Amino acid sequence: MPKITPHLWFDTQAEDAANHYVSIFPNSEVLDVARYWEGGPGTDGTVMTVRFRRDDQEVIALNGGKQPFAHSEAFSFFVACESQEEVDSYWEKLTDGGEPGQCGWCKDRFGVSWQIIPNALMELAGDKDPERGQRVMQAMLQMTKIEIAELQRAHDGS
Repeated sequence: MPKITPHLWFDTQAEDAANHYVSIFPNSEVLDVARYWEGGPGTDGTVMTVRFRRDDQEVIALNGGKQPFAHSEAFSFFVACESQEEVDSYWEKLTDGGEPGQCGWCKDRFGVSWQIIPNALMELAGDKDPERGQRVMQAMLQMTKIEIAELQRAHDGS
């Protein structure tokens, strides 16, 4: 089975982005840094790619120069969170210099999109009672950062 690795294009911030991500997520590390060589497409000795592991997922960040396109929500990293504390921590660190979005989405300081979603959202929204699930979804649609207590209140009808 082929190994599939996300590959992110940056102008010159690949190493900064990789270091930022590994500082946020446990079990993460920079695996290697490759540099441009003399006569290559980049300036000799500058960072070309950074391969890093974010938890169990390898990612490659490329300094490809000014990109003709920007990062967008068409590609995002989904972060499943066990608790509100996890949601709050990831949200704070990823929106620092970035921007919050709707329904648990945000962009980090590099323009990369993230979904910071508590597992409770899927559990509560997937209730066998469709009315409860609908109330949870309606509550979620009003949020930027997802608040589990608010989802639970909507689920319970209070």
